[in-house]
Amino acid sequence: MGKRVMLIFGTRPEAIKMAPVALAMRADPDIEPIICVTAQHRQMLDQVLRIFDLTPDIDLNVMQPGQDLHDVTARIIVGLRDVLRAEHPDLVLVHGDTTTCLSAALAAFYQNIAIGHVEAGLRTFDLSAPFPEEANRSLVGRIANLHFAPTTKAAQNLLLENIPAEHIHVTGNTVIDALLLARDKLGALPAGHWRETLGAALVDAVATHERLILITGHRRENFGQGFLNFCKAIQRLAASHPNWLFVYPVHLNPNVQKPVYDLLQGLANVMLVSPLDYLPFVWLMDRSDLILTDSGGIQEEGPALGKPVLVMRNVTERPEAVEAGTARLVGTDSTAIIDAVEQLLQDDVLYRSMAEAKNPYGDGHASERILRIILDSSRENPSRNLEVHRA
Repeated sequence: MGKRVMLIFGTRPEAIKMAPVALAMRADPDIEPIICVTAQHRQMLDQVLRIFDLTPDIDLNVMQPGQDLHDVTARIIVGLRDVLRAEHPDLVLVHGDTTTCLSAALAAFYQNIAIGHVEAGLRTFDLSAPFPEEANRSLVGRIANLHFAPTTKAAQNLLLENIPAEHIHVTGNTVIDALLLARDKLGALPAGHWRETLGAALVDAVATHERLILITGHRRENFGQGFLNFCKAIQRLAASHPNWLFVYPVHLNPNVQKPVYDLLQGLANVMLVSPLDYLPFVWLMDRSDLILTDSGGIQEEGPALGKPVLVMRNVTERPEAVEAGTARLVGTDSTAIIDAVEQLLQDDVLYRSMAEAKNPYGDGHASERILRIILDSSRENPSRNLEVHRA
């Protein structure tokens, strides 16, 4: 029997980044993967599972209307208690910085089950930004046995926290693996697919406007004035540049929906759309000239497609993108956002310097490295003292 590894995830970003790991494990006879989803995000999670043809073995289905962090955390920990007792995995694999990640790691820790942390070591060193993700990721770092750091800087952060060097592995980020898989799927789609999927209005608008600016936003620390500010920035940019198209897949959270629809609905060159499935979103990213976001993952995905990313946050746990020149922090001040967009889209030299900068997040083989490291780890008696060997 192969090494039993339970992959636990519950949000769309986790599903995207864990999917290539699950697929690699499914193809290896020495691993017995068990996919457990919490469904912290139900609808958005399910569409990613369909894209990558993954069927959960266990579904906690914790999502409920009006849930808050207390509700989600408690339901996941209690739900996993009996699951872990029944399945007896050798290793629990979690991803990133979500409530699912922290809760699953705690549930495994309470039962003395080894923990592998994918995308470990990212830090802003500010517990309020991103909130609560910075705390989630840092806390998991204290109890994990295997730390799969996407970059050397992330690994250095872990070393500074006294994580043993032999437990840390720089693998690249699995989001690049997922993006390359998605790009292959895009190439196999028939002509006319996007007109049927996204509608003629959006596809024709993308084709006929001079510039495409893709926008996403959902961070809790930006709720309130932050969202009002960057909606006002988009409003002013749209008025100044009627030949530019602004496409905004609007997150379902009411704290996002209200300011976005109050300020941007009805503008001729702003298209507010429902949250997109992963493949349509990759299609839009690939056709965009610029991405304006407060997302973490897009800071990694955009550069892989040669797209400059302006980050509407004051700090980022992904400084590699900023240092490499593929992303730029612009905060949530309306004037700063407008100035950054105007400068970038009207200065060809600056634009090319960002678009052509080397992506620091990997080569698309992170999942293979993670699989090999897990197989090289102790097979006989995985425990809290799991010994990890360098790849």
